[in-house]
Amino acid sequence: MYAALWKIIPGPLWVRILIAVVAAAAVVAALMMYVFPWVDAYISPKDVTVK
Repeated sequence: MYAALWKIIPGPLWVRILIAVVAAAAVVAALMMYVFPWVDAYISPKDVTVK
């Protein structure tokens, strides 16, 4: 999977690394701004089992 993604990214090595880092940062930002708050609305703090 990762090898296929790496082959799809255009450019020399340094451009590929830059694009991969920016894409990873975009995914993390999207998770923090949209996915985690949406999931938090459905999880009750009373359901936590960590001691």
